[in-house]
Amino acid sequence: MKTNKYLWAALVLLVLILLWATITFNSLVKKEENVNNQWAQVETQYQRRIDLIPNLVETTKGYIQFESNLLENITVLRSGWINANSPDEKITAASELDSAISRLLLVYENYPELKSIEAVRSLMDEVSGTENRISVERQRYNNAVKDYNVYVKTFPNSIIATMLGYKTKAYYESIDGANTAPKIQI
Repeated sequence: MKTNKYLWAALVLLVLILLWATITFNSLVKKEENVNNQWAQVETQYQRRIDLIPNLVETTKGYIQFESNLLENITVLRSGWINANSPDEKITAASELDSAISRLLLVYENYPELKSIEAVRSLMDEVSGTENRISVERQRYNNAVKDYNVYVKTFPNSIIATMLGYKTKAYYESIDGANTAPKIQI
């Protein structure tokens, strides 16, 4: 009779552990997919920017010849983002592109004759709107990463996460010097 009682207790404990492991696994999957979804949203906005860049470069080339290095740099950085394979590589490429686009926006602000050209103004409005969308999506991505990382790191979830190979994700961080406004020579 006593053995039967211990068997039931062990069985109940085993069922509870399996139930906890299943719930934890399902939560890990959901949180990781949320991070992946948010990263896809970031990529979507960057792709929008990448698609706008050739039009912007061609439209502005004739008007700001003296800033041609900046336009060439943006084109090179665009290629770097397109050729990046992992989220970490894309984050690095995007950060560099962010800096170059910021410089271009400053150039645009400093040249009234450039602002008066409708095609350039329209494209710059699109770029500015895209920059805002990118910022929002990066913040959402970082929020999803934070939620996921906290879940993966906290005990007892960390036991299942480690056993199943779930690792923390990288935050989207700005590059060194991003807090310093670029200088534009006129």
